Amino acid sequence: MKFSLWPNPSRPPQEVLDLARMADDDGWYCIWYADHYMPNTGDESFAPGDVHECWSMLPAIAATTTRVRLGPLVAPTSIHHPALLANRAATIDRLSGGRFVLGMGAGWQINEHRAYGIELEAPGTRVSRFEESIQIVRSLLDDEHTTFAGQFYEITAAPCDPKPVQGRLPILVGTGSPRMLRITARHAQQWNTWGAPDLAAERRSAFVEACDAVGTDPASMHASAQALVFITDDDAAVDKIMAGDMADRSIAGSIDHIVEQVGRFRDAGFDELIVPDFTLGASAEERLDAYRRIHAEVVPQLR
Repeated sequence: MKFSLWPNPSRPPQEVLDLARMADDDGWYCIWYADHYMPNTGDESFAPGDVHECWSMLPAIAATTTRVRLGPLVAPTSIHHPALLANRAATIDRLSGGRFVLGMGAGWQINEHRAYGIELEAPGTRVSRFEESIQIVRSLLDDEHTTFAGQFYEITAAPCDPKPVQGRLPILVGTGSPRMLRITARHAQQWNTWGAPDLAAERRSAFVEACDAVGTDPASMHASAQALVFITDDDAAVDKIMAGDMADRSIAGSIDHIVEQVGRFRDAGFDELIVPDFTLGASAEERLDAYRRIHAEVVPQLR
């Protein structure tokens, strides 16, 4: 089982870079970074708050580290042109010496599309756009030139040079919907989902079905999940968390309970657990200490 970090994009850049150095030194697997422009509200309303731009932060993380992998979780194709994604990915892969993973998704955050005048197309149209985007990105990263004629994009003998350092830079897709799962199984190398063990296992079963439907061996696809982690010995606090709206995306309890729950991800076929810092403390010091505790007390029991 591999363990990765996910700092909130509201964190000051220096905190993120300090965390990156710690992750590099201690042997964490990957640092993921959200690709959004503003805090999510779930609707068209706006809320104040810092959100540092993903494609500015990722090169800084790459230049600060030497071993840990890194990537966006995930880049929305509703916003980014596939040529831009491919060129960014290849460039940061070179900057990092071959440590980049390109996370992609169809796009979903309502208020940022509304605020910046970017159309959030109907779900079916959005997925169709994504399906074209991932094929174009894959070809740009792999092939000398790319030609593609689709409903949304027309690409003519387009280059993407230089190529990535990695022989085949991995593309990760974060999704749970049936059609997106089939697209992921057909065109990606990694799949990601949200959820505590029960929800993640259900989505893993759906992903295996999607792989079977398109003739892909699910064992060949790196699978990752993220869940909110609450380390506490307070039973009342655990009960409150597990009665809340995010219960199906949360792991809460003692270190022994956290170890048991993470083991269930492994048993369900997941290769990587991504730990967001959203619930790990109110200060940079608390969050860093929580990550160090997870690395010292949880990780050794599951490797």
